[in-house]
Amino acid sequence: MSRSPDAAAAPAAPEPAVNEALDTGEEVNLRMRPAGSLPGRVAFWFGVALSLFHIWMNTLGTWPELWQACFHFAGFGFLCALLYPAFAATTERGRRWVLGLDVVLGLGALSLFAYLYFNELSFYSRQQTTGFAWYDWLFTGIALLLAIEFTRRTTGWVIPILIILSFTYVTLWGRWVPGMLTFAGLRSDTMLFRIFYTDDGMFGTVGRISSSYVFMFILFGAFLLRSGAGHFIIDFAQVLARRMVGGPGLVAVIGSGLMGTISGSAVANTVSTGTITIPLMKRAGMPAQTAAATEAAASTGGQIMPPIMGAGAFVMASFTQVPYLTIAAVSVIPAILYFVSIAFYVRITAKRLNLKPQTDEVMKTLGQVLRENGLAFFVPIGVLVGLMIWGYTPTYAAGFAILAVIVASWLTKNPMGPRAVLEALALGARNMVMTAVLLIAIGVVITAVTLSGVGNTFSLMIDEWSGGSVLIAIMLIALASLVLGMGLPVTAAYIVVATLSAPALADMILRSEVIDMIAMGTIGPGPGAMLMLGSPEHAAAIGQPMDPGLAAQILSAAPIEFSRMITEQSLAPQAITAAFLAAHLIVFWLSQDSSVTPPVCLTAFAAAAIAGSRPMATGFTAWKMAKGLYIVPLLFAFSPLLSGTIWQQLEIAVFTIAALYALAAAFEGHMEAPIGWPMRVVLLGLCAVLIWPVQEWEHYAALVVFGVLLAWNVRQDRAAA
Repeated sequence: MSRSPDAAAAPAAPEPAVNEALDTGEEVNLRMRPAGSLPGRVAFWFGVALSLFHIWMNTLGTWPELWQACFHFAGFGFLCALLYPAFAATTERGRRWVLGLDVVLGLGALSLFAYLYFNELSFYSRQQTTGFAWYDWLFTGIALLLAIEFTRRTTGWVIPILIILSFTYVTLWGRWVPGMLTFAGLRSDTMLFRIFYTDDGMFGTVGRISSSYVFMFILFGAFLLRSGAGHFIIDFAQVLARRMVGGPGLVAVIGSGLMGTISGSAVANTVSTGTITIPLMKRAGMPAQTAAATEAAASTGGQIMPPIMGAGAFVMASFTQVPYLTIAAVSVIPAILYFVSIAFYVRITAKRLNLKPQTDEVMKTLGQVLRENGLAFFVPIGVLVGLMIWGYTPTYAAGFAILAVIVASWLTKNPMGPRAVLEALALGARNMVMTAVLLIAIGVVITAVTLSGVGNTFSLMIDEWSGGSVLIAIMLIALASLVLGMGLPVTAAYIVVATLSAPALADMILRSEVIDMIAMGTIGPGPGAMLMLGSPEHAAAIGQPMDPGLAAQILSAAPIEFSRMITEQSLAPQAITAAFLAAHLIVFWLSQDSSVTPPVCLTAFAAAAIAGSRPMATGFTAWKMAKGLYIVPLLFAFSPLLSGTIWQQLEIAVFTIAALYALAAAFEGHMEAPIGWPMRVVLLGLCAVLIWPVQEWEHYAALVVFGVLLAWNVRQDRAAA
């Protein structure tokens, strides 16, 4: 792809090859029609117009939110029909028939907005008299069918099946399900009305998030990549890490972390940075399987790395009513901990394989790298974060940041001219297709869960199965996330699991905090009086220090109608909000594990294709390296990592860093020098103590022991050298 802003020819959006991924930031998808074909060229210009219209809607426009979400689906549905063929035809005649079908379906998507635009007011008035007209049945049914078809094309069969099961559960077979999950059922027209016109449906809250926050940030990332930020990230990471032990692997960790700040997609991150970092690691002597796993594990962190954390973070902001900037701010230290955990595996592997730093290669200096493209990366990121801190909404901040990308590029050797701007607009729209149709379609599932009460039922089941234990509840949620993640993209898995389980987990975290207050005797007089109603025999003990088991028994005996009042009067509003945010972040982090966990781990498979390694073995290695996805969420529940002061957070981070190194060393049987099984067992024990909610002096004691063992091991390594 030409990078010149002065080219006179109309941009045809050529199909990006893998080695051009840093310029395009586009996932290589063999199912998509080539960008140079007629549908691809139409999609290019339609994508440009769609991006411009979304920018207007999110900055200056005043459209109703329902119209905005519907137009969003209509536009990206048309784009999906052009880019993703319905079937893979082998003959020219077959391809023409498929293209004709796709054009019809694309026009059907556009007709949904026309129906809403001309019919909304009359529809509301008819509901009081005649109910659904024939064209209401037609267009709401088309919306449902297109959601199923477009998600089939972009994500496979799992989500369409989930949509079909959700719709038919509410309208048909839910009444025949025995036990707690039985549902009497609703008429089909009621369900169609709910999924088309209400906040829980396709064009509701999640659809509006997709059309505003998610699209603007994906477009911002597309502009950054087109301006040369991808090349800067790799060059910057190489300058920082190439001459360290395990340097090429650390380049992957740093590069993927920085790329994650602007891409928010694990697979796109792998394809873009992996084409550079995986060959570097292999040339340095790292096995292909380990090189691919390192890139996959590091790229998985793209959706947990601020400031752009993927679509799930914006959905989380809506679910929790916590500002996105707050979510991004509290996620900085946890994201760093995750990347540090992978860096430990890389260094330990390099030491175990006796890989030496590469000091003989001619490299750019840090000053050269910063001068070439540093401004193109840091200025827009600074504008984005600065505007959000000053109170601008994320959509406005992203809009100004896009302008900052263009202006900053003029200060580098790759200025963005009209052609580059058009390519970035089209790239943003093209990269948004799968996310847009996915987030709109998942509204059908949310509607079914809300109407049927399955979410409340599932929450009660988690509480019962876990026996009130937060740890067991997290393990159950991790299992559910893994199973759903085998067939759902990460964002969809997060939305489904969060809808079902996050409220229950938040209540359990709050309950645990109230039990601690009762056990310490710090419960207030108001909540104490309500507790006495359920446990009059322990009235004298309430307000005094007691055994935690007795405190849990007293809270369980309190009248159920007082449970929420006890929580609200015992804990500050900030603590309650922090508990809900912790629950959603736990689900969000655990939902990432499907990227690197066999049998379905697309990120690991993409890395294996680049490295030429075995996909399943690469997946298992990536799963081992990505253990931070399981360790860090425990800190959300059992430590003040999210809600504490900055000094508390840094203290927890120090303990966690030691624990993550100990865990990596125990898995690999190697620190700076080889270690035996007794030492590995000791390190596992130290890891548990360092992350578990024990007394502070126990944390410091474990940290001292770890430091002594590490120093002794370093001395062994130097003696052997």
